[in-house]
Amino acid sequence: MTVQRFEDLVAWQKARLLTKQIYILTASERFSRDYGLKDQIQRAAVSAMSNIAEGFERSGLPEFHQFLVIAKGSCAEVRSQLYVALDSAYISKQEFDETYLLAEEVGKIIGGLRASVKRQI
Repeated sequence: MTVQRFEDLVAWQKARLLTKQIYILTASERFSRDYGLKDQIQRAAVSAMSNIAEGFERSGLPEFHQFLVIAKGSCAEVRSQLYVALDSAYISKQEFDETYLLAEEVGKIIGGLRASVKRQI
């Protein structure tokens, strides 16, 4: 199957799920009051999803590759910020573990897509 739209990419679909999960976590009363962390982790999750989409719509594979590099970095940023949320008791260990695993999975999928695109360049 040929991917016609960015929405068809598994990497984008999983990044969307991660973004949804981050928004759910940050909606809790305690987390939502930490405006800096809440905004930063939301922006990082949205960045992963958005960079996949933007890169896909760009003019060529080298640009798509660069946007995937940025998206993968955003997943790492989400993982790092999850530690802050855990250490601040904004999320439970179970919420941390589940969301961290999802962020790690998204990063791996993006990494695989990035490697595939790089081979095509």
